[in-house]
Amino acid sequence: MDSKFKTLYRHIIEEERKIPSASGQLSDLLADIALACKLISLEVNRAGLADILGLAGKENVQGEEVKKLDVYANDLLTNTMKVGGHICAICSEEEETFIPLDDKFKDSETISNKYIVHFDPLDGSSNIDANISIGTIFSIYKRISKTGVGTLEDCLQKGSEQIAAGYCIYGSSTILVYTAGNGVHGFTLDPTAGEFILFHENIKIPKKSKTYSVNEGNYCKWSGKMKKYIDSLKVDDKSTGKPYSSRYVGSLVADFHRNLLYGGIFMYPSDNKNLNGKLRLMYEANPLSFIVEQAGGRSSDGNSRILDIKPESLHQRVPLFIGSEKDVEEAEKFLNS
Repeated sequence: MDSKFKTLYRHIIEEERKIPSASGQLSDLLADIALACKLISLEVNRAGLADILGLAGKENVQGEEVKKLDVYANDLLTNTMKVGGHICAICSEEEETFIPLDDKFKDSETISNKYIVHFDPLDGSSNIDANISIGTIFSIYKRISKTGVGTLEDCLQKGSEQIAAGYCIYGSSTILVYTAGNGVHGFTLDPTAGEFILFHENIKIPKKSKTYSVNEGNYCKWSGKMKKYIDSLKVDDKSTGKPYSSRYVGSLVADFHRNLLYGGIFMYPSDNKNLNGKLRLMYEANPLSFIVEQAGGRSSDGNSRILDIKPESLHQRVPLFIGSEKDVEEAEKFLNS
């Protein structure tokens, strides 16, 4: 009964108490992110009634058309992080460069703004007008620099250096999933109480599945090895559990969430148009890879572990194969055969 009434903040506090050196700042930072997600959820749910659907009339740094809800989510997350006083830099998919922040308590004996936050404010935003599930993805790192505002070096750390990551999916219900390096935990927003309530503690992704998620409209652009792997998933072979079922929403956070709970592999490979892949390392691949590994899954660019990639730029792109461990391993074998 206790777990059914455990709020997100209570869960975070209990997890942090297990770490002797914990200061409580990470708990506050995660609570700030959760607050921003609640407010974004409210706007998503009333989007059809407010003038926030459709294009905002400009492009982001990726050259993609920005939706009005994108702008709202980006501004809300950025301002919430600034007010919290726990971070030295903000990195957003919507911003060309990182936003360095002064230490609000710089006269104190200890550094208070010791974290860096990366976020994709509204993943899957091309689906906004169609009322398909979208979400917010975030990840948190500890700063490398010792004093002052955050630096580019602080922001360009390997995914293996993350101390927390998560996402909030806005669908038939609003669900927040996070990890702080001690398992993956899911919470559902109770709109009457205004609280995220624990619904699934220590989520574990099945080792093998019968589901794959990929945009097969790009089939003609793929390498021969990639085509061969996808073709292998469609053969009738009872001994290997094939054929697999295809499940593709076109919203990364929605596809990932389903696979996390039920098993599956999500793929966005490189092709002859996107030679380095299309998904962002820092804002999408790294946080979701940290989550899936904590849940017992696997993540790869087709050759190596995503979390071991040393980033060279804030908006670096990578191919992504993520999900059930055995399925990702099989994909790697085809791609490296």
